[in-house]
Amino acid sequence: MAVSFPHDHTALVARLRAVGCVYAEDEAGLLVAAAGSPRELAALTDRRVAGEPLEHLLGWAEFCGRRIAVDPGVFVPRARTGLLVEAAVSVAGPAPAVVDLCCGSGAISVALADRLAPRWLAAVDVDPAAVACARRNLAGRDATVVQGDLFDPLPPDWRGRLDVVVANAPYVPTPAVALMPAEARLHEAAVALDGGVDGLAVLRRVAAGAVDWLRPGGHLVVEVSTVQAGALCTAMTGLGLLPTVLHVEEWDATGVLARRPERADPGRRPVRRPGRGVTGGGNGN
Repeated sequence: MAVSFPHDHTALVARLRAVGCVYAEDEAGLLVAAAGSPRELAALTDRRVAGEPLEHLLGWAEFCGRRIAVDPGVFVPRARTGLLVEAAVSVAGPAPAVVDLCCGSGAISVALADRLAPRWLAAVDVDPAAVACARRNLAGRDATVVQGDLFDPLPPDWRGRLDVVVANAPYVPTPAVALMPAEARLHEAAVALDGGVDGLAVLRRVAAGAVDWLRPGGHLVVEVSTVQAGALCTAMTGLGLLPTVLHVEEWDATGVLARRPERADPGRRPVRRPGRGVTGGGNGN
C-alpha cells in the first residue's frame, strides 16, 4: 500500500526493535499501512511499544493464508495452530461433521470450512467476545457459532456422530501464565490461556467429551506442548482413545491426533500423516 504521509521509517523500526519486536521491519510496514495519518501512526506505535498485540492494533491476523478479524481481548491465532487444520483435513473424509472447541476468533473453523465443505460445522467458545468475533469471521459460511462450555451447547442429536473434533484449548500451566509475554498475558482472555495446574485440565475434559461425541472411527485433534504430550496421550488411552503425537519442527508445533476405535476394532489403524513435514509416533511415552 502506498503511504500518503511522510514518516521516519528508520526511527520507527528502531523504536520497535528496541522493545523486542523480532520482526520490527515487517511490523513497521503494517503499522504504516494501517494508519491514516502521522498522528494515527504515532498512536498505534505508542500502543505497540506499550505491549498491545500487533494483531489487535491491525484488527486482523494472518492464519493459513487468510486474514482473520481479531478483536481486542480475543485470543490471537498462532501460525503453529495450522498443524490442527492439516491434521483435521488429513482424517476428515468427505463432507464431515466437525466441531471446533475453544474456537477463539474462529480461525480454525474458517480454514476448515474452506477446505472441507463440512456437512455440519460448529464453533464453540465460552468467551462472549470470542463468540462475537468468530461469528463475524464465519459470516457467509455454513457454520454455527455458539457460546458455552465445550460440548455443552451442542445439539444432542450430534452426540456420537461427529467425524472430527478440533480444539485449541488452553494448555499453559497456571503458574506459567505470569511468565508469558505481556502482549498475551495482559491482552488476551485468561480463559484462553490458563490450562490449570499442569496445563491439561481443559484438554482432559475435551478428550473425555470426545469419547461420547465422536462417531466410532472419528478423530480428535488438539494442540499441546511437547513436554505435555506424553501425559495427555496417557489420559486419552485411559479413556479408550488411540492417540498419536504430531510435530512440525518448522512451526514449532505439537499436537495429538486421537481416534475413537471402531466398536469391533480396538487396535490402531494407520492414518495418513497430516501435511508436509509432520512427524508422528506412538503415544508420546
